[in-house]
Amino acid sequence: MWKPSINHSFEPMHQNELRNSEKKPSRWLFHATIIGLAMMASCKPADKTGFADDAGGEPTEIVVYNNPPSEGFDIEGSTPHAIVMADQIMNAMGGREKWDQTNVIFWNFLGVRTLLWDKANNKVRIDIPSSKMVIALDMNDMTGNVWKDQVKYTQEDSVSKYLEQGRKMWINDSYWLVMPFKLKDSGVTLTYVGEDTTRQGNRADVLRLTFKNVGVTPDNAYDVWVDFDTRLIEQWAYYKEATQDEPNFVLPWTDYQDYNGLLLSGERGDRDLTNIKVLKSVPKGAFESPEPLSLK
Repeated sequence: MWKPSINHSFEPMHQNELRNSEKKPSRWLFHATIIGLAMMASCKPADKTGFADDAGGEPTEIVVYNNPPSEGFDIEGSTPHAIVMADQIMNAMGGREKWDQTNVIFWNFLGVRTLLWDKANNKVRIDIPSSKMVIALDMNDMTGNVWKDQVKYTQEDSVSKYLEQGRKMWINDSYWLVMPFKLKDSGVTLTYVGEDTTRQGNRADVLRLTFKNVGVTPDNAYDVWVDFDTRLIEQWAYYKEATQDEPNFVLPWTDYQDYNGLLLSGERGDRDLTNIKVLKSVPKGAFESPEPLSLK
């Protein structure tokens, strides 16, 4: 399980008061046995997915998601309704099969650095223009190369230090981009909080993510607002400590774009992710040379 270590300073922002509803919308009135079946269904091959409504709004059939949890996902501690919603989010983003088939993603993180993530092989290249540094890291064994001003570092201690910094950057920066695909990762506990509206005024269900003994900062927590209709995450809140009453920030998660069937969002208010690309393969020499990438 990986998750972000937020390394930027944000002033806490006011959070809308969450309205925990004793009576959820009719389309979410799940009988306990139905929820249990849906949880098991998420581990089976995909048929139809979700709960279909009849004219009266009550669930009438179980739809099956192919979205099994990672080993170590906290099923017992998670809310069944939240687990079903995680599957609906995955489906709305393009589906588990499309996510698993995604090999390479490139993006610019807040205008600070760019990342080329070889997802298929667990490698990442990070270009940091302000320091004229390039870090190319194989996260399987924490080996790689580091260049500054086109000159390769050779001191083992320096290389190890920057490779570890690169790993932490990737943990943070990738979570800002692909968090919706990681809701059932190892160490995650999902809780259904209630109904609310986003700052844009859209009705949403709210999920809370907490973590157990994983990642760089396991005491973090997140709230995510899931749009009633699209089942896409439209807003998120970050808590440096899960026990905090107020979040460190609340930001939109909007402007979804379709990348050959995979939806990704880059709009984060004034902290956007830009130049997002989903590639079929890694550009030639990306991990062997600090030369600028040729993206196609």
